[in-house]
Amino acid sequence: MVKRIVLWFFGIILLAAVLSIFLPDHAHVERRITIKAVPAAVFPFVNNPRNTEKWSPWLERDRNATLTYSGAAAGKGAKLAWRSDVPDVGAGTLEIIESKPNELVRVALSFEGHGDATSYYKLKPENDGTSVTWGFDSMLGWNPVKRYMGLMFEAWIGADYERGLQNLKSVLEGG
Repeated sequence: MVKRIVLWFFGIILLAAVLSIFLPDHAHVERRITIKAVPAAVFPFVNNPRNTEKWSPWLERDRNATLTYSGAAAGKGAKLAWRSDVPDVGAGTLEIIESKPNELVRVALSFEGHGDATSYYKLKPENDGTSVTWGFDSMLGWNPVKRYMGLMFEAWIGADYERGLQNLKSVLEGG
């Protein structure tokens, strides 16, 4: 009986590993909001890591997180390292790796103990404001566990991205 249980257990693990080959090798999350402000007013808030303190959904969870800034003051090369004892905030670094004024900011992210990813902010004029798209991409490779975890990113950070964009809108629209 024990032998059958062990064989079933290993069979299920093998099946899960084989099925993971057919799962996506990347995770993607994206949210969008329209802010009643011109792109030139929105851009400084996503192009300068220091300004994220005003609207970050994660820093709301831990106002005592340690933040360290380095590199350029804003734009390409601007860096932020954070550390928190709150598990939802954790520790890591971000660095702006691409900056096109009033259009795009691309960020390299490194989460301590959890891997690397990229994030971006796309700004587009829209009627009397700016359409802001905040996206996240992470390559998962061939690791079966990471591929299964990749299915959860939408649930894990989608609401945080929505909250962050609402915070940004509130800051910029004076709410």
